[in-house]
Amino acid sequence: MRADARRNYDRILAVAAEAIAEHGAEASLEEIARRADVGSATLHRHFPSRQRLLEAVFRDKVEALCATAADLAADPDPGQALATWLGAVARHAVSNRGLAASLMRGAHDGDPTLGATCHTMITNAGADLLARACRANAARPDVSIADLLKLVNAICLAVEREPDGAAQADRLLTLALTGVHPAGGTAGRKM
Repeated sequence: MRADARRNYDRILAVAAEAIAEHGAEASLEEIARRADVGSATLHRHFPSRQRLLEAVFRDKVEALCATAADLAADPDPGQALATWLGAVARHAVSNRGLAASLMRGAHDGDPTLGATCHTMITNAGADLLARACRANAARPDVSIADLLKLVNAICLAVEREPDGAAQADRLLTLALTGVHPAGGTAGRKM
């Protein structure tokens, strides 16, 4: 890619990430092109469809989540490492309103590869942290990474339109991971 084309590509991605954070996955492509100071044709040359643009935005963020998981793999407290990473996943989901759902919609509309690579990357990164937590008795052995990612996704869907969605997601995730029992209370009571 020529240097000017690479700059345009990077600028479009940065602006798209901001627009998605502000307006969700249905952010206007024309507005993204305008804010990136490129023409609509340039945007479409780099990203022939909305789905391709969303996947590129998502992939960069997923790579960052995977790097975070790799960094946390050395944490001396495997349970805390897993909880910290799940919190990062939640913040990612809240800040990218509708992104995952839009990618999945694109996959159902004819391109099964859209979002699949990113999903696999997140699942693998989380599975390693969960396996480490299970070996340390910091997580139940019957919990799967799919369970935890669905839990995070459900929490984020519930709060994504709230003005303080990230804080609410963090609180609800902490509640889900620690339970509703007061610290030091009896955990044997069934709900």
